[in-house]
Amino acid sequence: MLPLLLASSSVYRRELLARLQLEFTCSSPDIDESHRHDESAIDLVKRLAEEKARALAGSHSAHLIIGSDQVAVLGERIIGKPHTFEKAREQLLASSGASVTFLTGLALLNSQTGQCQVDCVPFTVHMRTLDQARIERYLRAEQPYDCAGSFKAEGLGVSLFQSTEGPDVTSLIGLPLIRLIDMLLAEGVRIP
Repeated sequence: MLPLLLASSSVYRRELLARLQLEFTCSSPDIDESHRHDESAIDLVKRLAEEKARALAGSHSAHLIIGSDQVAVLGERIIGKPHTFEKAREQLLASSGASVTFLTGLALLNSQTGQCQVDCVPFTVHMRTLDQARIERYLRAEQPYDCAGSFKAEGLGVSLFQSTEGPDVTSLIGLPLIRLIDMLLAEGVRIP
């Protein structure tokens, strides 16, 4: 089996990949993550996932390189990581009582053959109706400023949900393991 490389510095993705009990290393790709004019959210995450994997191919020949990227979509608007309390509060107020769809792009690049599998896994969160006081309590408790949509689904953020729907809950956290397993199996990887 070719060595696995996760093209990410995300602690969340690293923790998810560790669930598969496979040896892997991590390296952070340096790419431009700008949204292109007239590019759909799905095309954006698929492109960025593949670009992250390909960015490391030159320095990691003969590897299986995993790239992933995620955006949250509220209505027609892409919402990213808030980075600040104020922006997180604004995002959660806008999401109150609405549905937020998380689109996670996934790429698995065999840097030896150049073969790249790319997909997008959607996951929708239907939010509870939230007032400003509840949002502020949540933000002070969890500080999810590095999370698209302003919540941590693997933590207290789940208390903000009315319901969820999608093929793979791990895609909500940033690395869709069910789809990744399919890709790894196609490359001959044996999953314990």
